[in-house]
Amino acid sequence: MKIYLSVSKKPQLKKPILICAWPGMGEVAFKLGSYLKDKLKMVKFATLEAPELFPPTGVLIENNVIALPKPEPGTFYFHKTKTEQNDIILFLSNAQPLLEHGYEYCRKILGLAKEFMAKKVFTFAAMPSAIDHTLTPEVWFAATNKKTSDELAALHLGLKPLTSGQVSGLNGLLLGIAREMGLEGVCLLGETPLFTIQIENPKSSLAVLQKLNQMLKIDVDTRDLDEQARFMEQEINKLIDFIQAPHQQAGPIGEEEIEKIKKSLSLYTKLPQSAREKIEKFFQEAKQDIAKANELKNELDQWNVYKEYEDRFLDLFKKPKDSEEKQHN
Repeated sequence: MKIYLSVSKKPQLKKPILICAWPGMGEVAFKLGSYLKDKLKMVKFATLEAPELFPPTGVLIENNVIALPKPEPGTFYFHKTKTEQNDIILFLSNAQPLLEHGYEYCRKILGLAKEFMAKKVFTFAAMPSAIDHTLTPEVWFAATNKKTSDELAALHLGLKPLTSGQVSGLNGLLLGIAREMGLEGVCLLGETPLFTIQIENPKSSLAVLQKLNQMLKIDVDTRDLDEQARFMEQEINKLIDFIQAPHQQAGPIGEEEIEKIKKSLSLYTKLPQSAREKIEKFFQEAKQDIAKANELKNELDQWNVYKEYEDRFLDLFKKPKDSEEKQHN
């Protein structure tokens, strides 16, 4: 198993804190990590590649030639605070590796953080709970030692200690390895309604970010994330209304509109935001170069959402005259 660490620059950082984020339930961690990167205008300084840990689920076809897709590397970013607060190192990956080989992968991440004298590590996760989607999620925490746990409790931020259970995936594994390597570790878990665990949950990411702002005193602007959270709540409300009592809606609902709602529900329950954005990017590229349609089709098949996008996909192959003839008919 080969893991390649490439460092492009070595910034001078003061007592940095490591934050790691990747996709998972509700996209709580990946959404938050990506938001931090953008809002703090973080600077890329290293990448981590481990091709064997990210086996492809399909192949790409371009110019009638089959090729295996290359996994995107995980990326390290840094942010230097303007105050005496800790600087931040962020590791962001758009996928989690095979967990059976995740041990060495995590050690590489933590090893680089230790080179910069990092002492503490944060991960984020979703905590499925029997709550309504309109409520403000609680934020739970788990720490790698009692000292860190007591310090968090003493901050009186309303964090709830996770006294039993487990943190699955790399969010937990990384912290267990961090403890072995002499680093303090904390996982912040945002509550997610049980019936929305497959839907992106910006409200949960927002709840975690608000606590992180207080803990690290980084004052990240949360307005955009709050707007996304309110939009998602409205969309869920609409879907629930149509599912529970479509006949009570004001005015008649046509079959075409009902089909659109069904597709919307299907997409929200199957696709995280990162996947939707990637698919939209493929659509734009395919409009300019039809050869890119193969990559788009593979992506749709991978997420099993081709049927939801079928009309748009087939439209890519229509010639202008076909559209004109259709209008005349």
